[in-house]
Amino acid sequence: MGIASLTGRNTEPGRRRPPHTPPPNHTGNGRYNTMFSDMKIVTGSSNPELAKAICDHLGCQLTPTLATTFSDGELRIEIGDNVREDDVFVVQSTCPPAVNNNFMQLCLMLDALKRASAGRITAVVPYYGYARQDRKVSPRAPISAKMTADFLSVAGAGRMVTIDLHAGQIQGFFDCPVDNIFAAPVILDSLRRLGEQLVIVSPDAGGVERARAYAKRLNAPLAIVDKRRDQPNQATALHVIGNVKDRTTVIVDDMIDTAGTLVAGAEVLVANGASRVLACATHAVLSGPAIDRINGCEALSEVYVTDTIPLGEKLERCPKLKVISVAALLGKTIHNIHTGSSVSVLFV
Repeated sequence: MGIASLTGRNTEPGRRRPPHTPPPNHTGNGRYNTMFSDMKIVTGSSNPELAKAICDHLGCQLTPTLATTFSDGELRIEIGDNVREDDVFVVQSTCPPAVNNNFMQLCLMLDALKRASAGRITAVVPYYGYARQDRKVSPRAPISAKMTADFLSVAGAGRMVTIDLHAGQIQGFFDCPVDNIFAAPVILDSLRRLGEQLVIVSPDAGGVERARAYAKRLNAPLAIVDKRRDQPNQATALHVIGNVKDRTTVIVDDMIDTAGTLVAGAEVLVANGASRVLACATHAVLSGPAIDRINGCEALSEVYVTDTIPLGEKLERCPKLKVISVAALLGKTIHNIHTGSSVSVLFV
């Protein structure tokens, strides 16, 4: 066999290269047919309401899945339908109150699908737990975000879809493609409906890029709260950079955990003359004293969050919470991945 045969190049004089032949799944209009059979949506017990809402948007049914525990506490996972050569999307947030249980469920579902010969497996993780542990903070500490990414890759995830990672660089921890979707489009729609002139506020220096993106799309001014964290989960707000006097302000963050940063920011904004303080965040973790802090903060009027994490009884306990669904956003993302269309068109 000659070099030409190995390289696929035509080196013989007088012969022309054959015209380009499009791949067999090319439709001729710049688009591709999906290489897989049916699209299947699978979910565990972390956020079944969101998975059902995604299916409603896509016009399909959830694939039956058994996700329970044995008497000794071990998890039991069974996929209740044939998925051979199908394009399967596993919707599962690794969120509280059972972070580790939800994460293990996700890994077991991925493994079950891999062993069932699914054509492609995509992990749709609206809230990616352990994302804040993305670096060593002490000499003998793990990088948990990297380890959990390795778990998902080994379990069988061929692609990852998530919403508003705590740090975009976490995408590099995965050995598969990652689509980090932004919740900004659905949150911006809700803010525009307020019909007010807003000032977008970053709760700390690290969130300036996110707040600037919101301010740009709302054509609103930007302010920054100077915050210094003395201990983990405790924050002290010092002063405001920017003019908020007699303005409606919106604190923008990727998540609300114990709400210490949020409450401190709201109080310092009012102290600097803000007439009204709203807040919006993608992930409502709301751990520990978060609900009590939000309810007890007179400076804070409303808090807009998405349903990447189910709120349950917290929504009843805190009337200030307003939930915005990301089901349509995830549904469009899943549809575009399945059909081979661009996902970047969904970015703001």
